[in-house]
Amino acid sequence: MTDAPLLDPIDDLLDVLDLTYEGPTTIEVASPTEATGDLGTYVGEVYTGRSQPQLYGRVFGGQVLAQCVMAAGRSVAAVDDGDGPRHIHSLHGYFLRPGDASKSIQFVVEGMRDGRSFSARRVHATQEGRILLSMITSFQEPAEGLDHQIPMPDVPRPEELRSDREILARIDHPYAQHTARSRAVDLRHVERLLLGPADPGPSEQSVWMRVERPLPDDHLLHAAILAYASDYTLLEPILRRHGIGWGDPRLRPASLDHSMWFHRPGRVDDWFLYSLSSPSAESGRGLGMGHMFGSDGTLLATVGQEGMVRLKG
Repeated sequence: MTDAPLLDPIDDLLDVLDLTYEGPTTIEVASPTEATGDLGTYVGEVYTGRSQPQLYGRVFGGQVLAQCVMAAGRSVAAVDDGDGPRHIHSLHGYFLRPGDASKSIQFVVEGMRDGRSFSARRVHATQEGRILLSMITSFQEPAEGLDHQIPMPDVPRPEELRSDREILARIDHPYAQHTARSRAVDLRHVERLLLGPADPGPSEQSVWMRVERPLPDDHLLHAAILAYASDYTLLEPILRRHGIGWGDPRLRPASLDHSMWFHRPGRVDDWFLYSLSSPSAESGRGLGMGHMFGSDGTLLATVGQEGMVRLKG
């Protein structure tokens, strides 16, 4: 069991995303089967980052997503042909193994291509010779083109809702207390917070989110924290559809993959709405989909994740 972070939660998150550049390096990783003991190698620009302390010692998936975005973006920063910086517009990754929150993570960035308008990077997040997450990202320089978006749902404003932090702080349970103290992003559920059993309901929900402090004007940082926050509640519509709370002792959830498309720039230190749904669940897996809207209704990003949602016993 790991103690709560000593830093202020926002300072802690910013420190976790401030990766250390190690230079071009070769990393040895275990074979995919882990049975032969053979090692493979990856060559690329290597960055190192620490993990946020977690109550049960397992790395939060959103943290690794965000760190991969930072590493890939740092490697693209130098690519500028005079038409402006290239910003991330998509990522597609697979979670392969759980990580240990007490140990650092190395991010190996492979430069796949730098074209006239787009740059592609592959990132492997590794820990002690094992790949935790493998991701491909794409970046684009500013461009003109067709423009449309879906409307933001009509839901109560965040000022009308209670903070999840306030609700969790009143629950006498180690995980609720840890989450209330350590979460850097303020969440406010429009629907009832899904803690215990409930009647099966619609497979849709909305959550307001915000970092409660002004952050630097860094496009990459805001995109990384959007990716970080996207992993918080993405599987909840599956549980809500079946009346299952996060506290159900039978529940065995885990993220399997994660895709995200960044449509327009936005700030995470202003309120943004995460509108979520689940079109399907089967075979112990469930699919979560989400749209992130700025407080003015601008569509910032679209997210998709398939997760393992098994019930044991």
